[in-house]
Amino acid sequence: MDSVDCSYSIKGSGPAVFFVHGIGARKTSWNEVCKYLEKDFTCISYDLRGHGDSPKGFMPYSLEDLVNDLETLRQKLNIQKIHIVGHSLGGMIGPAYALSFPENVKSVSLLSTAAFRTLVDKNKVQAVLESMREKGIGPILTTLTERWFTDKFIKQRSADVEFRLQQVLETDVEVFLDVFRIYAETEMSPWLNKIKHSCLVLTGENDGGCSPRLNHLIADSLSNSELCILKNYKHSLLIEAPHEVGEKVREFLLKQS
Repeated sequence: MDSVDCSYSIKGSGPAVFFVHGIGARKTSWNEVCKYLEKDFTCISYDLRGHGDSPKGFMPYSLEDLVNDLETLRQKLNIQKIHIVGHSLGGMIGPAYALSFPENVKSVSLLSTAAFRTLVDKNKVQAVLESMREKGIGPILTTLTERWFTDKFIKQRSADVEFRLQQVLETDVEVFLDVFRIYAETEMSPWLNKIKHSCLVLTGENDGGCSPRLNHLIADSLSNSELCILKNYKHSLLIEAPHEVGEKVREFLLKQS
């Protein structure tokens, strides 16, 4: 099993919840969300390989590699059964883990993620990837900002937006493009119906790439799911709407315990 020893942090006590971040983010992305969960759950967030304080490992990466990293961490911490909460690319790693290691999973929360993309959807996300490969990541930051945050948040909380963009720029370019490729190429629709665990499917009303349309299809294909669309928000829910996300995830997890 090709895996790396990921950097992690643990807060709180209770049943274990593993938090899986998205492309070019960090384990700290979950700090505000975890504040709503620490009283009831052991919150374990970690840096994906090549992100933050985690080693880079061998490239190119595969979704299976990212799943194996999570399994390595679970074994290291000697925790039998886990809840998984994943955002964006993390929302693909979570269900993929549940497919590979069903016996270790209590529930999966898929936040701001995508499946059932049409050809138009696929072409759009591929175009962003190609643009970054050709021109570098810097020029695409404006596009990412507009996709991730509401106009109001961009105006009022520019420091938080800047901090998120800085994380992107501080991520090794090769790593960023490779995990973006995994996000662009992963299609969960052929196997989502095999996941029998209780699932929360959540996205922002105005998330272009991980739209309510796609999330309705995700929720419908899972045998045991509940769907939540957060009004007005776009993609970066962990930064812009930690209160809503934290409360919703807590409510869902308490039902499973």
